[in-house]
Amino acid sequence: MHTCLFMSKQSVIRNAEMTSVVILKKMIHAVVFIHLYFWHSAGVFGDTVTVESVSVLEGDSVTLHSGVTEIMDDDLILWKFGSENTLIAKINVMVGRFTVYDDVLDERFRDRLKVDHQTGSLIITNTTTQHTGVYQLQSNSVIKNFSLTVYARLPVPNITRDCSSSSSSQQNCSLLCSVVNVGHVTLSWYKGNSLLSNISVSDLSISLSLPLEVEYQDKNSYSCVLNNPISNQTTHLDISKLYSNQTQHLNITKLCHRCSDGQSPSHPPDFQIVLISVAGSLLIVVVVGIFCICRKHRKTDQEAETHPEEITYAETTFYKRKAQKPVS
Repeated sequence: MHTCLFMSKQSVIRNAEMTSVVILKKMIHAVVFIHLYFWHSAGVFGDTVTVESVSVLEGDSVTLHSGVTEIMDDDLILWKFGSENTLIAKINVMVGRFTVYDDVLDERFRDRLKVDHQTGSLIITNTTTQHTGVYQLQSNSVIKNFSLTVYARLPVPNITRDCSSSSSSQQNCSLLCSVVNVGHVTLSWYKGNSLLSNISVSDLSISLSLPLEVEYQDKNSYSCVLNNPISNQTTHLDISKLYSNQTQHLNITKLCHRCSDGQSPSHPPDFQIVLISVAGSLLIVVVVGIFCICRKHRKTDQEAETHPEEITYAETTFYKRKAQKPVS
């Protein structure tokens, strides 16, 4: 009987100790995060919070590393995004709960957020430019910021003859390198490896054009390059006709003669279309007129052949003349 009472007291004491430990850990969590919140709001960590810059191409996946190899049993990790510090992921190791909030911010993170259960790192799949911004990791021991930039995939620059340019002459050829719907890029002309000119833009969804003057018989190698910090696309302009995935080669001689054969810089394409249409209409009218005249003459000739000439016969009258008597 005494043994049973003794064991019951031990069980009660053991349970009380375990409960105390759990309550103590929760209190520690609460105190730590209260301090982190106020310290962060007051800027206490302004000099110690690290900012890591990360770049990725649109459509690729990116991992924001927590910096630890394994999370602790009592860790509580929060991932936040943007200037409003919107909560997008939460890891509560103590209760074994890993939660992502991908329905916030117009669902831009829908089905794109994952957390590493071992390290607490945040994984973003199938990225878009809307995911560009500042991400913050908060844990029991550290606050860490990430500046993520998602770059759109670049189009291949398009080189055309600038037939509207007044500078085109018998010796020079005006070219234009163009791209559409780009942002945070630089468009450049190169002669060999030497930079000739460039233009940069930081806006999103804008069109860029960069002119170049070359000689008709120029044998140098030119290239138009579109690039951002992590990728580039190039179109080469030389005497070759090779093509590859990210590099396009055009023939400078043929490209420069596209205007001189059928286009004049002083006449826009629409004017030439109207002129050709009018000339074609006049030609049709002339052909129809000649056909009608020929047909009319042919009909007249046929009528003359089918109506023989009519002959009118006059009746002949004979009169008898009396003979005169001789005078004696």
